[in-house]
Amino acid sequence: MTFSYDEMTTRNIGFVTQAEQDKLRDGCVFVCGTGGMGGAVIMALARMGVGHLIIADIDHFEVSNLNRQVFAFTDTVDQHKADATAQMCRKINPEMKITVWHDDWPDHLDEALGEAAIVVNGTDDLGASLLLYRAARAAGKTMVDAYAAPFPSVYVTKASDTPHEERLGYPTVGTAWDAITEEQRSTAFMRESEWVVIHSSSRHHIDLDLVGEVVAGRRSRMSFAPMVILTGQLMAYEAAAAITGKPHGTDNRGYFLNPYKGRTERPKPAWLAAMIRPVVRRFLTKLASGS
Repeated sequence: MTFSYDEMTTRNIGFVTQAEQDKLRDGCVFVCGTGGMGGAVIMALARMGVGHLIIADIDHFEVSNLNRQVFAFTDTVDQHKADATAQMCRKINPEMKITVWHDDWPDHLDEALGEAAIVVNGTDDLGASLLLYRAARAAGKTMVDAYAAPFPSVYVTKASDTPHEERLGYPTVGTAWDAITEEQRSTAFMRESEWVVIHSSSRHHIDLDLVGEVVAGRRSRMSFAPMVILTGQLMAYEAAAAITGKPHGTDNRGYFLNPYKGRTERPKPAWLAAMIRPVVRRFLTKLASGS
């Protein structure tokens, strides 16, 4: 087979103009975390013809990843996630430039922010996320992220927006990203969980007993392929918008997509959220205690 970029992307035209496709070809995106959501973003960016991806991960694929991570296969289990992902992307577009980093990615962060049009957070580690947000803000770059939620979600934080950790009420402001305590991690996860419960109806569609175990740190976070992959696709749209110069589809508060009811759920007004928050906090505390 003779590869042709133009033939590969010909069906994109109509969704994007040829000029926008040229921007995608010349564009660069930094995706930190190549597993669930990050992998789904990377797959979409590769297939839409983005010319340069900077990807980073610290882990290897495991059998438990097969339920949702698009580059996890039986023959990539035990392979480094970033390396295996890059290899698969080159099978999609052999002309793509792919920069790969492992656990040394913080050492290359300034370089990534200098090249990338936008940053996608695909990591589920609080410290790594804070490093990304703080560095992106200092560099004037926009971040695409999603909530730790049972529904697909997406939000876009510009450098001029309220800092991510302040908006969600994390107890990490002023703490170095690599000095986060377990108590801070637990509280930050609870604050994000509060946002999810306040602004979405996801609690009506999942096993709340298991949610309580997740909130309490007694089990790993639940993940489901349609939820994870669809979230990645929503994030990929925002990355493409940044490259092509189109308006973003959301802001730093984001939205949730309820697939059970076929509707989009937007954040409640601040005054209403403030009224609901104490009730939600008691609800989550009770779940975590198992009572």
